[in-house]
Amino acid sequence: MATHAFLLAAALLSLSCFHAIASDPSLLQDFCVVDKMSTVRVNGFPCKDAKDVVAEDFFFPGLHMAGNTTNKQGSAVTPVNVAQIAGLNTLGISLARIDYAPFGLNPPHTHPRATEILTVLEGSLYVGFVTSNPDNKLFTKVLNKGDVFVFPEGLIHFQFNYGTKSTVALAALSSQNPGVITVANAVFGSKPSISDDVLAKAFQVNKQTIDRIQAQF
Repeated sequence: MATHAFLLAAALLSLSCFHAIASDPSLLQDFCVVDKMSTVRVNGFPCKDAKDVVAEDFFFPGLHMAGNTTNKQGSAVTPVNVAQIAGLNTLGISLARIDYAPFGLNPPHTHPRATEILTVLEGSLYVGFVTSNPDNKLFTKVLNKGDVFVFPEGLIHFQFNYGTKSTVALAALSSQNPGVITVANAVFGSKPSISDDVLAKAFQVNKQTIDRIQAQF
C-alpha cells in the first residue's frame, strides 16, 4: 500500500509540474522587455536592463489600419505579438487583427502554443474547429458583429467571410508568440516537398493530383 501511495503521489506531482510548465514562462519581475541586441539564446527572449526600458517598448501603432486582402485567400492577419511589442515578453498574451474580403478565408490552421478568442468587429463570419483524433468532430458557428468564439489550443480552425461585405475581427491569444501552422502550406508547400508517394497515400488520391496541388504552393 505504501508503494501505491508513493506512486500516486509521484504521478500527481508530475501532473502538477507539467501544468506549471505547459504555458509561457511566468514573470519573476514587473516586466522583461526583449533585449534585441543580446546574443543569448533562451526559450523566449532575454531581458534588457530595466533602466533602459521606455514606454515605446509597450506600444504598437496602426491596428486601426486594414490589412491587404488582395491575395488568393482574400484575408490578411496583422499580428501584435512579442515580435511587434518587445514588452510582451513573458506576459503570455498577444493580439491579431484579421481582415476578410468578401468571401475571404483565413484557411485551416493551428496555433501550437495558444488558445484563441476571436471577436467580430464588423461583418459576419462562419467559423469552426475540429477536435483531435479519433473523433475529429467539427464545431461551427455563424458569428455577427460583437459575437465571440473560442478556438482551443492546438486544434485546427478556420474563419470564412460568406458575405458580400468586408469583415474585421480581433483575436486574442494566450501566448506572447503563439505560432501558426497553416495546414495546406505545411503539407503541400514544405521545403523540400514531402514525397508525393507519402501524400498520395495519406490523402488517398493519385500522384498527379498531389503534384497539381503542390504546384499551387
